[in-house]
Amino acid sequence: MLGRLVDGRYEVLARIARGGMATVYRALDRRLDRTVALKAMHPHLAESADFVARFRREARSAARLNHPGIVAIYDQGLADDTSYLTMELVEGHNLRTELRRQGALPLGRALDVVDGVLDALACAHRAGVVHRDVKPENVLLERDGRPKVTDFGLARAVTEATAASTGTVLGTVAYLAPEIVTSGIADARADVYAAGIVLFELITGAQPFVADQPIRVAFQHVNDGVPRPSTRVEWLPAEVDELVAALTARDADDRPADADGALALLRRTRAALDDATLARRADVAPAVEEDGEATGGHPTDVTPLPAGTVALPIGAIHAGTPDPGPVGPARRRRRRRAFALTMVLTLLAIAGGGSWWWFTHGPGAYVTVPEVVGLPEDDAVAVLSEAGINLAVEREHHDTAPEHEVISAEPAPGDRVRTDGTVVLHVSRGILMVEVPELVGLTHEEAATALEEAQLRVGQVETPYDDDAPEGEVMSASQQAGEVIPYDQPVDLVVSAGREPVELVSVVGADTDTAVSDLENAGLRAVVEEGYHPEVPAGRVVSQSPEPGEDVQLYRGDEVSVTVSLGPQPVELPDLIGRQVGAATDELEAAGFVVEVKRVLGGIFGTVRSMSPAAGELAVPGTTVTLTVV
Repeated sequence: MLGRLVDGRYEVLARIARGGMATVYRALDRRLDRTVALKAMHPHLAESADFVARFRREARSAARLNHPGIVAIYDQGLADDTSYLTMELVEGHNLRTELRRQGALPLGRALDVVDGVLDALACAHRAGVVHRDVKPENVLLERDGRPKVTDFGLARAVTEATAASTGTVLGTVAYLAPEIVTSGIADARADVYAAGIVLFELITGAQPFVADQPIRVAFQHVNDGVPRPSTRVEWLPAEVDELVAALTARDADDRPADADGALALLRRTRAALDDATLARRADVAPAVEEDGEATGGHPTDVTPLPAGTVALPIGAIHAGTPDPGPVGPARRRRRRRAFALTMVLTLLAIAGGGSWWWFTHGPGAYVTVPEVVGLPEDDAVAVLSEAGINLAVEREHHDTAPEHEVISAEPAPGDRVRTDGTVVLHVSRGILMVEVPELVGLTHEEAATALEEAQLRVGQVETPYDDDAPEGEVMSASQQAGEVIPYDQPVDLVVSAGREPVELVSVVGADTDTAVSDLENAGLRAVVEEGYHPEVPAGRVVSQSPEPGEDVQLYRGDEVSVTVSLGPQPVELPDLIGRQVGAATDELEAAGFVVEVKRVLGGIFGTVRSMSPAAGELAVPGTTVTLTVV
């Protein structure tokens, strides 16, 4: 195909991947001058007219799907007996490659990926399209990590054509819903089942069912419930177990009816989980990538057993069908092992009564450890003594078990132990109680260190402002020094933030009462001083120190000096009696006074006879001085 021009339009540039149904190429659409993915079906499929008809029908259905999480179908056709699809080229890799690189995905990332897959499937289900082959190989990841589902309808076209001619069903056995195996019929609930299997694999790093043959995997789908993910990854919460169980219920009627219902269930589950849990990832080593692993944008169904595409006879397996078991060399090896075991048992029987006594009543005999976990120590000792088992006791603190309760046993209850062996009982001393150290007066860092050394930890920390305690000093703690508390009880601290910084306001020009009030409201203390000022009216603030804008930081309770005007400073009036009115007027006006002249008998002599205010009195410049002139 390389270098060929398909349908006179698509120039094949490079091969991306090859699988059991098709080969995917990078191609150039010469008509629209864009790069596309060209998926060419293998020639043997084109020999079936039924397949070609179904392929075209399913391609048209898939092309009508318009969703950002679905790889867009651009065109389909038949060229040189090769059925092909052209579709959006996704620059990235598939979910299988991501799994091989990481081993398992963080829980939150796994839920997000399956959220995107279900969102895409929901669009298809609403349009009446069922995928039938949901698996990591058919989920492509864009460079930003967003999932896109591909191959809608392809599996259905191949399966229906194969079932009609051969009575078998094709599918990826690791993700096949039970009803596909038993009847060959699938609806939207089969896609939900497969999405649940994908979720199981993403969070645990392994598929739920593994066997040496595909038919045995199919048997497990039909007869065994999908195990809880927490049986593989212990820290997984019950909500995740319940989600996977709902999506992978063996009875299709017990699953969500379609991807919309499954998506709502997944989102409710995710909302119930905390960020710390969502960030955790199963401790699974990444797999070594296989030779030829497709890392481009459109891998097909290339997967290792048991996840590959296989043909299964429809109805060959149903509920209650016996496990087919291994065949061929494996079965022969098992027969050889059984024969060898028989010979060994025969030799043991020949060993005689001495051996029989040794293993039944002597030191070689074994007994089962009874259930003692959770019992009070005295009761557990009595149970073991009655069973004739030697015991030893080790005491240790425990967060939840009360004092003297048995926490565990070695060997564990249900295990077998020799009659001359010993069972070690681990008995609770109760939760570890520790003494609170002296904390008040220490710095925050010193207090945290003191608590850590005492096997305690800092709880909530309040940081109020305080005029007396320096910044960072512990002022109080929720427990007193010397108090004995459980080690897991946090100790809350009140740590001084130091004096509270305040913003300086300007009070220049304000009256005295307003200035004092404004400064006090700002957390400052006004120190009022008075002084004469030729221009500022009495009772108004002339200046303050410090002033706003100065490079100084004030704290609550700091002083601000305020100078309040007494008005212009009064001066002593000169003695002008006997002076000529003109000279007297000039002198007063030069000193800033206003002169008013009263003339007696016409003031013919122009001499000042009296003045008001009188000479020697204090008067503020601007005051009117009345001169009486004769």
